[in-house]
Amino acid sequence: MQNLLIKGDNIDALDYLIKDRDLKGKIDLVYIDPPFATNGNFTITNGRASTISNSKNGVIAYSDKLIGGDFIEYLKKRALLIKELLSERGSVYLHADYKIGHYIKVMMDEVFGIENFRNDITRVKCNPKNFTRIGYGNIKDLILFYTKTSKAIWNEPLEKYTEKDIKRLFPKTDKQGRKYTTVPLHAPGETENGNSGLPFKGISPPKGRHWRADVTTLKQWDKQGLIERSSTGNPRKIIFADEREGKRVQDIWEYKDPQYPVYPTEKNSALLDLIIKTSSNSDSIVLDCFCGSGTTLKAAGINERKWVGVDRSEYAIKATVEKLKTISGDLFTAKPEYKFMNLKNSRKLIA
Repeated sequence: MQNLLIKGDNIDALDYLIKDRDLKGKIDLVYIDPPFATNGNFTITNGRASTISNSKNGVIAYSDKLIGGDFIEYLKKRALLIKELLSERGSVYLHADYKIGHYIKVMMDEVFGIENFRNDITRVKCNPKNFTRIGYGNIKDLILFYTKTSKAIWNEPLEKYTEKDIKRLFPKTDKQGRKYTTVPLHAPGETENGNSGLPFKGISPPKGRHWRADVTTLKQWDKQGLIERSSTGNPRKIIFADEREGKRVQDIWEYKDPQYPVYPTEKNSALLDLIIKTSSNSDSIVLDCFCGSGTTLKAAGINERKWVGVDRSEYAIKATVEKLKTISGDLFTAKPEYKFMNLKNSRKLIA
């Protein structure tokens, strides 16, 4: 498949991708950052975008006038088509404002099934503000993460330990100066078959629990010096800090927006890099049907994924084209090649 950039209403574009491009059930990852139901307009002045609605200066980049139930219905129509496009291993990440996000979640539960809801991710978007108003300062928005099935692509995301993490999580030091901690050798549940319930060095697992590994493995760990006795004589597994790749990524992300965006909805590229690496593979197709400045498409290209981008705004398309030009081809990253299509004018692809 060739990368594709479409200018037009995304309801038409999604229908086109299903019927004309035969991409039904072939998209592995969808990230969308739709309007936030602010009832305002967002502008661009001298190449710099305003992130505040109803700015009096500049040209209108896009209008965000749908609110309430009309906005939810607008998103639902698109979510239903996105579900058709998603593969059985597919995921969708929907970026939303905190004021409307919970209503969107109810709709997404209906479309994708509450059993396929994975996370309500808090995204820290900016530094604290000191506005005077009734209410706490807002520095976050949210990302709703759903999968189509339980077979979704999942490349475990890890982040490096900080020095503070290592000091807190690995408080012990061995004779060689290596930082480590210990964890219990037993886990909940009794063993009916197998030898993970047998005694190890004369000690049986506590009642209602079993060893985390079979006794043969425990003996190997002990021989390698990887088992330490607690003060009460219980065996514990040694975990070295320098052997751990990192810690699991949690559901609070700090990816602040660019200080000087070229388009009002421009997001931090590292945010998209994490999502794409986690929920797609090198043979995947990534879709963003509210592509804005093209951050998703650039991140997909850099990570060697195929992509489809859609936006109806002329300024969004221009920003996307310029952003794609910033991908410099080298030994590791190919220069982006894609087809452009204007749904209003024709359904014929033009280079």
